[in-house]
Amino acid sequence: MTQPPGPPGFPYPGQPYPMQPPAATVAPPASVWPPVAAVVIAIWSVGVTVFAQAGGWLTDQVLLASGLPTPAVVWPLIAFGNALLVGVPTMLLALVPRSPAVRATGRAWLVAAFALAGFGLLRAVPTVHHELYLAGLTVLAAGGAAGLRALRRRAEPSEAEPGRVDSGQADRTTAVLLAVAAGLVMLLPWWWVGALGGAVETALAVAAAAAIGWYAAELLPRRFWAAIGAGPQGPSAVRTILLGGTVAGVGLLLLAAGVGQPGGQLAAILVLPPIGYAAAAICWAADRSSAPVGVLAGLSVAGPLALLDPEEVSLLLAIGRDLPFWAAVGAGVGLALALALGLGLGFGLGWRPSGRPPRLAGRPLRWVAAATVAVLAVAGVAVHLAVGQPGLHGERLFVVLREQADLSDVPRDTGPQARDERVRTVFQLLVDTAEASQADLRDDLDRWRLSYTPYYLVNAIEVDAGPALRPWLTRRDDVDRVLISQQLRPLPVAVEPERGDQPAPGTPPWNITMLGAERVWTELGVDGAGIVVGASDSGVDGDHPALADGFRGGGDSWFDPWNGTGTPTDNNGHGTHTLGSAVGDTSIGVAPGASWVGCVNLDRNLGNPARYLDCLQFMLAPFPTGGDPFADGRPERAPHVLTNSWGCPELEGCDLGSLRPATEALAAAGLMMVAAAGNTGPFCSSVDDPPAPYTDVLTVGAVDADRKVTDFSSRGPAPDGTVKPDLVAPGAEVLSAMPGGGYAALDGTSMATPQVAGVVALLWSAEPELIGDLDGTARILRQTAAEAGTGGGDTCGDPANLTGAGLVDAYAAVQAARSDG
Repeated sequence: MTQPPGPPGFPYPGQPYPMQPPAATVAPPASVWPPVAAVVIAIWSVGVTVFAQAGGWLTDQVLLASGLPTPAVVWPLIAFGNALLVGVPTMLLALVPRSPAVRATGRAWLVAAFALAGFGLLRAVPTVHHELYLAGLTVLAAGGAAGLRALRRRAEPSEAEPGRVDSGQADRTTAVLLAVAAGLVMLLPWWWVGALGGAVETALAVAAAAAIGWYAAELLPRRFWAAIGAGPQGPSAVRTILLGGTVAGVGLLLLAAGVGQPGGQLAAILVLPPIGYAAAAICWAADRSSAPVGVLAGLSVAGPLALLDPEEVSLLLAIGRDLPFWAAVGAGVGLALALALGLGLGFGLGWRPSGRPPRLAGRPLRWVAAATVAVLAVAGVAVHLAVGQPGLHGERLFVVLREQADLSDVPRDTGPQARDERVRTVFQLLVDTAEASQADLRDDLDRWRLSYTPYYLVNAIEVDAGPALRPWLTRRDDVDRVLISQQLRPLPVAVEPERGDQPAPGTPPWNITMLGAERVWTELGVDGAGIVVGASDSGVDGDHPALADGFRGGGDSWFDPWNGTGTPTDNNGHGTHTLGSAVGDTSIGVAPGASWVGCVNLDRNLGNPARYLDCLQFMLAPFPTGGDPFADGRPERAPHVLTNSWGCPELEGCDLGSLRPATEALAAAGLMMVAAAGNTGPFCSSVDDPPAPYTDVLTVGAVDADRKVTDFSSRGPAPDGTVKPDLVAPGAEVLSAMPGGGYAALDGTSMATPQVAGVVALLWSAEPELIGDLDGTARILRQTAAEAGTGGGDTCGDPANLTGAGLVDAYAAVQAARSDG
């Protein structure tokens, strides 16, 4: 019997079963959550980093402007907190998802967060020691890169990778040349807007940039690009360049946040991340080699590191087109260039119909790349020489010697002739002491062919040398200490001075009437005639109608150690305003009959110990233009009263005692030195920047139109416990002269100080026997001072630490001087 047939396709007994077609392998659908998490973490990381770095810098600048030092631990804590907030989610991204691309993303960002935490520790180094910071950055970055390479080699003993492109298709030398060319493009704006520091500083900046480049190469190694670029159909240019460039950009942003001292890292944050796209394009074409990443990153960060002085990236210089403006221009242009490079290289190297990397092999293309590098290198040099600021502009060393002149035996006789004799005696003692005690050090500096400038008012020498020479100088028996004498790097375009938009007042403004100066002129017939006021500041507009007639004239009445101008000039506006309040005509000045001499000790609102001393020496013994202060000084031409609306903080290289010998010598010579208390109120003990804390300086705070101390006026006591300020004067909305012939109302103890100098000029004009009598003059001013309000709040232990003896009263003081006489 035959068997009934089975189901269709089922074999009869004894027949073999047919082969079944293999079931199609269907990959499980990829989860969308890892990519979504990566996007969220990217946004979080960028937002946290930008907020932490920009917010930290703004806080640092507010503290600086308020006269409060930023504790050294603050910036390391900011970096550590920033890294922690980014590192925790990126660690999860590196460990949890199954996607190789997402895990590679997390690893790259985590390694960058580690760099941010580590490099951020170096921001505890004060900005005045930039070379030390750069050396530390070089060591940390190179050490970190070497560690990453060692870890990767241990984890990846074989260089072979799935899907690796035949090495014959990629000439890595050509790729590196392309990266060099792209990096030189990124340097172009910095060659224009920036300026190099000293030789050691520049060499260390180049080394640090190279180390950062190495770290970037290890941060984004071959396996990173392989994982990011791999797709279902094999390596993809679109994924590598768009996705890889974006992921690399976030990692480079985290790395940039740790590069540079406060302020400098903001430029790196703008410049470094967008090169991710250009790096991705070159890596795609170079068989995913990481070398081009390092080259491009190193050259991109070299601009901010080598050509920006972080001390000048400050809100203190944010008025007009100073370095903060040019740093923003350089970073902005760098950002645009990076994006353009990414777009151009992406299309040129990545988008091929075959989807495969282009062939970079072959000598013609290599020669083209090399020629491009040469052209761009020449272009960079040309830009720097033609429109940039060529040369080296590093900091100098201010060497204070142990021996200072003994002036204790100088007679303190008063009156015009006695005062002139005192000045001559003091000048000669100071010069003799300096010449004798500096001889050995000068011989050694001459032997080493180092340029230097000697000083006598403080027995010191400014040496054109960097930190390498500091240990040798410090160890010398004749040296007391070595300070940093900060130098300003030049700008592409000179900063325009501030100008006033108000007309000359028809009647004396409120501050003149509050002091009673107008009554002194009209009722007592005294206007300051016969007295010379010396102004050390940003300069003076000698052509201003309120000041032109008061200039003493002669070849020894103007000195500009910053810019070498031969006639009174003000590149800022501050000096014209302050001098106008002291000796301007009757529309603005307290002592309109006095004459004046001037000196520039501030350039772009910054100074240093040497420039402050240049001007104070000039005031003690003026010398002709181009003269030698030691040999050509004319002590008999010294002004009587000095107005000083400035202070020398640590940022500029001073310490508390740096100018102490200078003020003692000026007091011994009988020159009345009036100085601003500072604008760092309402904090107590904020009268702390030389020369304001010194006892032989008449220190002035500010009041408003209601006779109350202003919030900004610095408070005492001084660091040694002395009650400061000594007096207060109008300092809010004070109208005075500005460059160009206009007028403006400004706030500050800078505005109050010259008015007190003007009152001293009135006193000494009324009673010439008071000339040189500093104690007697100060006593009269204190005894006749009017009451000033504290405005409530903290009185800093004693109301006198806000108001001193009170509000200066010119009329009462001149009357008292005449009655005492």
